Amino acid sequence: MVSNPAAVVEAAGRQVRVTSPDRVVYDPTEATPAITKLAVCEYYAAVGDALMRAMGERPTAMERWPDGWREGMRLATSTQDRDADGFYQKRLPRGAPDYVESVRITFPSGRPADELCPTEPAAFVWAAQMGTLTFHPWPVRRPDVDHPDELRLDLDPQPGTGFADAQRVADVARELLVELGLRGYPKTSGNRGIHIYLRIRPDYSFEEVRHAAIGFGRELERRDAGVTTAWWKEERGQRIFIDFNQNNRDRTIAGAWSLRARPGAPVSTPMTWEQLAEVRDPRDFNLTSVPDFLSDGDPWAEMDDEAFSLEPLLNLWETLPGGELNFPPDYPKMPGEPPRVQPSKKVAAHWDDQGNRIEK
Repeated sequence: MVSNPAAVVEAAGRQVRVTSPDRVVYDPTEATPAITKLAVCEYYAAVGDALMRAMGERPTAMERWPDGWREGMRLATSTQDRDADGFYQKRLPRGAPDYVESVRITFPSGRPADELCPTEPAAFVWAAQMGTLTFHPWPVRRPDVDHPDELRLDLDPQPGTGFADAQRVADVARELLVELGLRGYPKTSGNRGIHIYLRIRPDYSFEEVRHAAIGFGRELERRDAGVTTAWWKEERGQRIFIDFNQNNRDRTIAGAWSLRARPGAPVSTPMTWEQLAEVRDPRDFNLTSVPDFLSDGDPWAEMDDEAFSLEPLLNLWETLPGGELNFPPDYPKMPGEPPRVQPSKKVAAHWDDQGNRIEK
């Protein structure tokens, strides 16, 4: 078999070589044609300026699908999961071009890594050439990787709820932010959820930002019965879960303007609040339509104009009842954390007041 010749994609004046340009990355759907590797690379070149505003200088994990994405394919859940079709690349691979830069970050375990740090649009195109579909940036920038400059509110629909429910909760969140003197910037998740970003002063630890997200979520629970901050799935019900743990160190969500590994190449699309309210199907915002949508202006262009204090949200954390919530299972046991056991399986006598298991 004769392989297809490589193509070249230009990104902000730099040429990036794309091998196997005709490889189908997304199968056709009723709404979108088959999408090739070249089309993915051209998409990231087309939205390069907006990508740099959202992700420039940020440590960024790459969600790679080397053979493209198809229904039924699976993303690896750990480094030992070698039979999966896609995986997270958290260390910049060897052999990257000189213009593809990295930054040293530290995982919760204390282990360091040199992760992709985009400094120009061509870095995204190079990553797409390497099979990256989704970019997962940290909420920090290279000058200070230990203090977030972004609070991220992840509105995650649980079974029995959908995008319309997330829209309703997002509007409640918008009203609360306005009351607190804060400005949030929403985007679709590229699936059924909604993300709300808040530019903050880089004066806080990851733990403080997480507590601010919990405080915000608890106030949303008070205002809307369809919201929950319950960590255990068995307690969430048919509500919108505020995933506060996405604000932990090395926890990321799909970045702005990123493609998602779902039918039709949907995009996690930044919007104004007015635009978000008008969306009926988030799948309408995909690789084929988003460049035209962005041509009318970047809805997040002003995000860096003002950085806010977290004190209003930390006050909610301090004053609303509930205390500490669970961390992800791969985290070390944290101070004040409840027992890491499903409530339905918990036997009170087996745990002390600090959430530590009592060995018999």
